[in-house]
Amino acid sequence: MFNKFQLKQIELGIIAGVDVSIYAKPEFDSEQMAEIRWGLAQGLDVSIYANPEFNDQQMEVIRWGLESGVDVSIYAKPEFDSEYMEQIRLGLGEKNNV
Repeated sequence: MFNKFQLKQIELGIIAGVDVSIYAKPEFDSEQMAEIRWGLAQGLDVSIYANPEFNDQQMEVIRWGLESGVDVSIYAKPEFDSEYMEQIRLGLGEKNNV
């Protein structure tokens, strides 16, 4: 069963013309759904973070990495919190050896 916030994200995805079947699952909360929807709308491969093990903040950092073209597989791990992920992402963006 979806709550009203989840249903709103599904509706917004339909309006945007994205494949809502990727995130229209009760295991995603509305914030996670939004992160997946935003990635889909940008044409990103969201499969790396469309996972309920990631919270919405982790998903956001992974999405930022995809947008900037860094290798997100280095930090897209549920055991890393979003702040740690962000530090790795920033290092990758600066071409540091992380």
